[in-house]
Amino acid sequence: MPRARKYPVELLERGARLVFESDRPITHIAAELGLPSETLRKYVRRLEADEGRRPDLLSSQEREEIRKLRKENAELRRANEILRAASLFFAGELDPNRPK
Repeated sequence: MPRARKYPVELLERGARLVFESDRPITHIAAELGLPSETLRKYVRRLEADEGRRPDLLSSQEREEIRKLRKENAELRRANEILRAASLFFAGELDPNRPK
């Protein structure tokens, strides 16, 4: 469950618009709007990635896909360990003289 936003999205969007339209630093704009500069900087950075302005950053969709793939990878590794342990167990049952 996502946590509640501390700052309204409208305020963050307004700050991002000001950053994109003016040449002023993010810290000045954040101070004017009463936001922490790091909050506005992260929001601007995420918008830049999602809109394709920064090809070096991952978009929200790409980050979500990576998160899902990592979760799936972990599940497959667990399943593989279970299958490996089961195969060793059953191999020992079939051939009791087999060294462990």
